[in-house]
Amino acid sequence: MASKNKYLVFAVIGIAAASGAAWWLQKPAQPPQRTEAGASGTGTPAGGGAAAGAGRPVAVEAVTVRKMALRDDAEAVGSLKSRQSVMLRPEVGGRITQLNFHDGQRVRRGQVLVQLDDQLPRAQIQQSQAELSIAQANHKRNQELVAQGFISQRSVDESAANLEVAQAKLALAQATAQRLKIVAPFDGIAGIRGVNVGDYLKDGADIVNIEDLDAVYVDFRLPERLQSKVRPGQTAQVTFDALPGVRYAALVQAISPQIDADGRAIAVRGCIDNRRLQLRPGMFARVTTVFSERSDARVVPEEAIVPDGSSPYVLKVVEGKEPGSKVTRRTPVQLGVRSPGWVEVLDGLSAGDLVVTAGQQRIRKDGTEVRVVELGKQGNGGAAASAARPASGAAGAAGAAGGVGPKAAAVADAPAPSTSAAPASPSPVTASSVPSAMAVRSEAQPLPGPNPCQLAGSSTRSTAPGHRAPV
Repeated sequence: MASKNKYLVFAVIGIAAASGAAWWLQKPAQPPQRTEAGASGTGTPAGGGAAAGAGRPVAVEAVTVRKMALRDDAEAVGSLKSRQSVMLRPEVGGRITQLNFHDGQRVRRGQVLVQLDDQLPRAQIQQSQAELSIAQANHKRNQELVAQGFISQRSVDESAANLEVAQAKLALAQATAQRLKIVAPFDGIAGIRGVNVGDYLKDGADIVNIEDLDAVYVDFRLPERLQSKVRPGQTAQVTFDALPGVRYAALVQAISPQIDADGRAIAVRGCIDNRRLQLRPGMFARVTTVFSERSDARVVPEEAIVPDGSSPYVLKVVEGKEPGSKVTRRTPVQLGVRSPGWVEVLDGLSAGDLVVTAGQQRIRKDGTEVRVVELGKQGNGGAAASAARPASGAAGAAGAAGGVGPKAAAVADAPAPSTSAAPASPSPVTASSVPSAMAVRSEAQPLPGPNPCQLAGSSTRSTAPGHRAPV
């Protein structure tokens, strides 16, 4: 037993000695590995490696500022409402004797739709007419007698008052009888009735709704920051989930003067020509309000913008002091409309300027010498990656925005910008030159004749002296 313990101790000591020898032999090989890593650029440079890499130009990716067709718009959701809508209700109670319409039938203004029992009012009219005849005869006879001096003027005045009372009774009986006739207040389409002949209706009971569908209103809300952009008379494009592939044009007619304090939004109402009767009140609508359109907007990729608080800037590539050299220059820019993957530059850049899109973190100061990487010369894979970058960036931005609009799809399908060192001439891209999500939707062509939306808008405007219509 003692010999076994002795062998175990010797074995442990031997293993420990072998491990220490192996560690000691491997320790001198570590400094060459660090030096090699520093020379190859994969580790921390040491000594001469840092000095050798300090004079090399920084490799960056860059694109030229290009011109593109952009549209300043805003997307919202809304619902449709009838231009005129009313629920017919009787003013007095009575029993239905006639129904002069069918469900879903077009009705005309003044058409008698429901007739209530009017026997008693008609009898009252006959009685009032008889009393009126007697009052007229008495007043005429008194006028003849007072002329001959047989009666006083007081008798004539009393007969004149009796005549007026008889006339008032007849008018009251006629008005009562007229209230038992329910007529259409405007041209429209009748809904589905909930009453039948013989039903007794109390005053205020629902009979049937009438909807004027020649024009429908689309009500939607916009953020309060857009209140200075939206104006009456602007156009909006409206699409419906229930009618895929069809796009309608809406005319902005009214803007609420009050901003909703709960959602900080402003209510807007547009009008759509619906003489085809394809739209129904209550439908869900997606509205794109167009504020302005520009065919020559200067745009750069989103990755070219370096945020710096309220003063964003870009790194523009310009000619250096030495021939053929390129250096960076920090250039503040004023941004405008954003689209998926692209940003409009209002001030600070010109079409054809070269801006850095990747590698800004390697540039520590202004005037750093750079080398523009030409991705097209890296093989087919590099060219494919370069062509796919704008589309992927646009798709990502579109996902963040909640959808791709007409201008967004046009930008996403645009060809990849040039990345050569020399500024290339910008080629304008328009929304009509590339397929888009909205291009597959067919615009509803207007029908011949006056647009009911324009007629409604012109009739509501004031023509009083000194009134100025909104621009």
